[in-house]
Amino acid sequence: MLPERLEKAIIDQIKAEEESSRLYLSMASWCEVNGFAGAAQFLFEHATEERMHALKLLSYVNDRGGHANLLALEEPRAEFDSLHQVFEQVLEHEILVTSLINMLVEIAMEEKDFTTLNFLQWFVTEQIEEESLARSIIDKFNLAAGEKGGLFHIDKELAAMAAAEAASPE
Repeated sequence: MLPERLEKAIIDQIKAEEESSRLYLSMASWCEVNGFAGAAQFLFEHATEERMHALKLLSYVNDRGGHANLLALEEPRAEFDSLHQVFEQVLEHEILVTSLINMLVEIAMEEKDFTTLNFLQWFVTEQIEEESLARSIIDKFNLAAGEKGGLFHIDKELAAMAAAEAASPE
């Protein structure tokens, strides 16, 4: 049985993962209507991944004897000034999610819930990968330095990354 405090914190994290998914859907939509098909594909793939994170957490709460009640979601941002800004927001958002996962780990440690600590390790590792990926994309924007041709190549690379992600088993 999950400690009540930990159950509530995980339910809050489910909401955060769902909002991540919606944010990435909104970003993907902006990219799609602004001619960045590769970035849209990349962000659609990440929206799906975030939804899977929410489902993983939901199943965990229910499997541990809790009840993962869903919370109301915030409306995501819909407009961006540039593709670079979209990915700056991705990095900022992933840093936020990392802090939320770390808070869950802290609560699990305080509650001495070692089963949940073990479960959360997957999310800790995932966040390291997510932040690293976002930083590497920002690095590409910095290398391109606003060149239109650079944006074209970044968009193509994002499409390739999305295709590789879609093809690999999780």
